[in-house]
Amino acid sequence: MKLDPIGRTFLFLAAFALFVLTTFAMPTQGDDIIQTPEQAMEWLKQKSTQMVHECRREMDDGTAAFPPQVGLGYEAFWLRDYAYMLEGNPGAFTAKEMTDACRLFAGKLNPDGAGVDCIKFDGTPIYKPGFGSLGENPVADGSQFTVDVAWHTYQQTKDRALIREIIDALLKTMRACPRQANGLVYIDPNRDYDRCPYGFTDTVRKQGAVLFSSLLYVQASRQLSDLLGAIERGDEAQQWLNQAKSLTDAIHETFWDDEVGLYRAATVRCREHDIWGSAFAVYLGVAANDQAQRISQYFADHYHELVQDGQVRHTRGGVYWQDAREQDAYQNGAFWATPSGWFAYALNISNPAMADQMIVDLANDLKKRNAPEWIFKETARLPGYNASAALPIAGIQKLLHQRKTR
Repeated sequence: MKLDPIGRTFLFLAAFALFVLTTFAMPTQGDDIIQTPEQAMEWLKQKSTQMVHECRREMDDGTAAFPPQVGLGYEAFWLRDYAYMLEGNPGAFTAKEMTDACRLFAGKLNPDGAGVDCIKFDGTPIYKPGFGSLGENPVADGSQFTVDVAWHTYQQTKDRALIREIIDALLKTMRACPRQANGLVYIDPNRDYDRCPYGFTDTVRKQGAVLFSSLLYVQASRQLSDLLGAIERGDEAQQWLNQAKSLTDAIHETFWDDEVGLYRAATVRCREHDIWGSAFAVYLGVAANDQAQRISQYFADHYHELVQDGQVRHTRGGVYWQDAREQDAYQNGAFWATPSGWFAYALNISNPAMADQMIVDLANDLKKRNAPEWIFKETARLPGYNASAALPIAGIQKLLHQRKTR
């Protein structure tokens, strides 16, 4: 078809406009969408670092505090959330910030040695979740996370003087953790409301021996062994390493369900299968090789029941905690980014491609929704939640490192 000069001019301008629109106005896929686990990890580091800096508050004594969420909402310095920020993204903190926080938490044990749930900005320690309202006794994970913070601080600073200063407090808090004869962390079923379990299930009334806090005790026993070794207390270091091994055996004997291929959450109340706990057991190397394979295969076979947009629910699909709060919200059916690194690490054993897609989906959803605490379908709660962006980094890094060293 032959065009007159006006027609040719119009066609040229239309083509030029389309070129400008596609080249400059519309972002390329690579600019807008995270496409690989490596890109996901880098975005998470950048986002987490930004969030850590934005959430920073000063306590009354000048100590830098890092509450769980950017902005108002969590008006205190929570131990476990800080531990997860430190584990996933230690580079976001200065050595002084880490050292000061470590001293703070080690110095706020209760008279019996229990670790805190959180510390108010005025320095008041709170030992029970809900600002002291949940349970009769201190939360069942405070001791373990106190050691965890000390261990991660030492990994970054190599400050042996700090460890010598606080080691007795660390030993005291580990001995204060409530446990039964075989070493498993225990919540007394004979009390109406003895204490809360792991803080990311603090609304769940678990009773008896409890899986997740026991896994944390294995981790903390190993970490305490490392710290004792660093200050040349080798005999004690070996004792805590032996403790970790003995407790690992007790976990297998007590919580493993061979028929399903997952660990149960508790022995008396809330015996549901624990998805977070099963993933964490693989991540820690507590699960034996055959158990890790079974867990991984379960995750792959039931992926779409357990995962939404790279985020993970606490229990099996369609299963809810015994007598817990409303379903499909918060800790009873909603999906969280906090355990996603552990889950992806476990999933990678049986299905690396699915693990990669999960990591990519996670980062893209956190990017879209500004890293909320939890999601369910289109609902998203508490944007700017630090553990959502920080902790998955650790699992993703471990997964990628393992691939390189195979």
